[in-house]
Amino acid sequence: MKIRSTLWRALTIGLSSVMASAGTVLAGAEFSAEMVRHGPQGQRVSTKMFVGDQRVRTEMSHQGQQIIRITDKDHGIEWVLFPDRKEYMEQRLLGPEGELPGTGTTPAEDPCGGMPGLTCRRLGEEAIDGRKAVKWEIIATHHKQTMKSTQWIDKERGVPLRQELPDGGTMALKFVAVEELNGRRVEKWERVMTIPNRPEMRTFQWFDPELDLEVRQELPGGMVSELKSIRVGRQPSKLFTIPTDYKPITTP
Repeated sequence: MKIRSTLWRALTIGLSSVMASAGTVLAGAEFSAEMVRHGPQGQRVSTKMFVGDQRVRTEMSHQGQQIIRITDKDHGIEWVLFPDRKEYMEQRLLGPEGELPGTGTTPAEDPCGGMPGLTCRRLGEEAIDGRKAVKWEIIATHHKQTMKSTQWIDKERGVPLRQELPDGGTMALKFVAVEELNGRRVEKWERVMTIPNRPEMRTFQWFDPELDLEVRQELPGGMVSELKSIRVGRQPSKLFTIPTDYKPITTP
């Protein structure tokens, strides 16, 4: 059961992550923004984000300590900086066979690109709710056991419009409308996930075509993540480099 659970998560979380998180987002335009997460009880977490050409910088505070994360996709490196101590950690971003992640393909061309333990087989093209989609068979392998799912990837947006899992669970993503959010023209999408013998889960997400990423997400239970104070423009290179007076430390 534990192995099946791990594979199920690989299929549902790894492949259906429609919009990227702050640490890995590589958008369609350079910009800076504030990522805000808040819940129904009023809790609030704020992260500064700077997105350059294949590079991302995030700044946050954790237990009174400032933490900066820099991801450089071109060089396959991620740094975590601790300004209070002028120290940093470095790690390589590796794929399944030690290669740098990213194949240069879009999700519609290969949704398994750079993801260890996953293999994709193209099954053709179909229409989902009037949108053109590529149908894929997804095979997840873990400890010599395999699970299969079927996924339909939107040709225009590169997101999974539908996913069918081996245990009967499904995920469906449907376009709702074009709206204005924080002064920007965005697309509202609804995602519905069904798991056997569990309540249906619905989330809403707002996609910004210019930035090529999700700028707001509403989760069950009242949790909301949103990008605010978005400023599109070229980001200074120094934001994505390590200061010369920082010392490297090893990962614990």
